[in-house]
Amino acid sequence: MAGQPQPLESYPVSTDSTSSRGSWNSKIGFIFAAAGSAVGLGNIWAFPAKVADNGGAVFLIVYLLCCLIIGFPVMVGELVLGRSTKKNPVGAFKALSNHWFPPLIGFWGVLCGVMILSFYLVVAGWTAGYVLEEAMHFAGQAELAAWFGDLSNGPKNALFSVLFMAATITIITGGVSNGIEKATKAMMPALLVILIVMIGYVLTLPGATDGVAVYLKPNPADLTGSVVFSALGQSFFSLSLGMGCLITYGSYMSRKQNLAESAFYVTMTDFSVAFLAGFLVIPAMFVAQGQGIPIYNDAGNLVAGGQLVFQVLPAMFHSMESGAGVIAGMAFFILLGLAALTSTISLLEVPVAYAVDEHGMSRKKAAIGIGSLIAVFAIIISFHVGLIDLLATSFNDVGLPLGGFMICVFLGYVWKTQNALLELEHGFEGLHTSWFKPVWVVFIRYICPLLIGSVFLATIYGLLTQ
Repeated sequence: MAGQPQPLESYPVSTDSTSSRGSWNSKIGFIFAAAGSAVGLGNIWAFPAKVADNGGAVFLIVYLLCCLIIGFPVMVGELVLGRSTKKNPVGAFKALSNHWFPPLIGFWGVLCGVMILSFYLVVAGWTAGYVLEEAMHFAGQAELAAWFGDLSNGPKNALFSVLFMAATITIITGGVSNGIEKATKAMMPALLVILIVMIGYVLTLPGATDGVAVYLKPNPADLTGSVVFSALGQSFFSLSLGMGCLITYGSYMSRKQNLAESAFYVTMTDFSVAFLAGFLVIPAMFVAQGQGIPIYNDAGNLVAGGQLVFQVLPAMFHSMESGAGVIAGMAFFILLGLAALTSTISLLEVPVAYAVDEHGMSRKKAAIGIGSLIAVFAIIISFHVGLIDLLATSFNDVGLPLGGFMICVFLGYVWKTQNALLELEHGFEGLHTSWFKPVWVVFIRYICPLLIGSVFLATIYGLLTQ
């Protein structure tokens, strides 16, 4: 029965060696895959401006604490749910509860992932289009550059969305170790190398030091309630929590792995990439300002999102010497494309795992069938890009914290943390005598639901009062 600790042998678990679902070949493979899921476009185009507008270094410190206070405990919980059952989000909740409601939590996560992927493909396609926009601009092909850089160009958006999905499907059909793990083990180091090289280059440009000062100079007076709340929300959204991705990735993990340790590494990797992204984007914005490009909006805040990535920074690249400009511009959008692809992989893997586990489909048929259906949604959105804000609000801003809240409630009060600890002790020698055990239980049962619930309610309130 749910709520009573059960012997581990009673869980519907497939052994790592015989499971046809696949498994990670290495700890670093899982860390890169899970971190790749968390590292997305939001780390690079939303996070830096949010830091600069909310106290710089003060926001960074609060954000790191929030990642550890909310993101880390919930991530551990999602991994436990996945590894204990070796199932997708829907199957995991079915296996661990006799109640009818918990599987709906899994369905909600799958739905959120599918809908987020449908518009994320369009945005990811923009990054691919801008690689060619930069090349065409510096080749003197103004008309082609304008075509590739037009964000409302339906046929172009549809083309690149489909190409992005084709790349995602190709990786997913390769399986867990030969597809997802191999791809992310190649892409994550490449992403980091491009990021670090570009930081080194941008810091040599006039005006970059002004951006560094805005980004890193702490001011205790900036520590306000709104800053804390903003960091709280960002920490949850940036770690891919609440959509079942980490439950799915956890289902491929060996019981020899320490889930708490792995979750900590993923959390810190995501924070590190976000931090480096800020070190690139904020100085680059002040370089752009020095070249006469506006970087503040009418409200006096630094621009973010599409305006930052597809207007301000391209204008900066275009103003540079041709050789340096084309290399920097193309490298930046390749960086964005890699970040996007590591996320689309995890977003597609969730419904694919559901189809494989619950409906007996082959991985290849599931990936092609579900991927094609989502691509159709993306094509529709390509011609109606105004839908992106509506979908992002509904399934990202509202859907993910709702999913995360329900996962915490399930862990703490339905399945119970005693059962979770039985699974968690595998790979975690000394769990029951460590400080982690009582602290994690308190956070999952009380602190995380309270904080995530506050994010959800505040988001709803903000939408209702707009």
